[in-house]
Amino acid sequence: MTFEVPAHGGKPTSRIRQKNEETILKAAEDEFARHGFKGTSMNAIALKAGLPKANLHYYFTNKLGLYVAVLSNIIELWDSTFNTLTAEDDPAEALTRYIRAKMEFSRRHPQASRLFAMEVISGGECLTEYFNQDYRTWFNGRAAVFQAWIDAGKMDPIDPVHLIFLLWGSTQHYADFATQICRVTGRSKLTKQDMIDAGDNLIRIILKGCGLKPTF
Repeated sequence: MTFEVPAHGGKPTSRIRQKNEETILKAAEDEFARHGFKGTSMNAIALKAGLPKANLHYYFTNKLGLYVAVLSNIIELWDSTFNTLTAEDDPAEALTRYIRAKMEFSRRHPQASRLFAMEVISGGECLTEYFNQDYRTWFNGRAAVFQAWIDAGKMDPIDPVHLIFLLWGSTQHYADFATQICRVTGRSKLTKQDMIDAGDNLIRIILKGCGLKPTF
């Protein structure tokens, strides 16, 4: 599912524009994740991005528009892998790919995951327009793929909705609660191998719960 950002206004028209937008979004993602929406200023984002403040207003009209653009970008990255699921796929292979993709996102973009979590925990006001009927239709379409697998006897009968929630929550946990995980395990930080090992265990646990056998 693709979300449009009203304050963003259209696709990049040049490589320079695209590069500047990516730089701004990354800087904004870091600042919003560290300080929240209210605690972040456009000036701080400009300093982080290494660009004049006027450049931010050229690409994004205001802080709220930039914040929504960052959230939209996060959701698009997450959903891009989920969009490819079809009833014709092998569920074990498809779920394995999805879990690995989400774990890699948590490893590479932990701040983005935390920012999304902060927004939802605070009430998700800036995501209200996205969690509408169109989003529910998209979500139900994803759940329908799982139901098709169940109806075809490809996997055990489980509630597709709760399976999706489990997939989201378990994979994002390793970004959102990395501090807790590190303190419990005695690590200074989670390495790439830690995330791979965690993903392997999630694959085994979730697939077994669905009556599936891991493909690795």
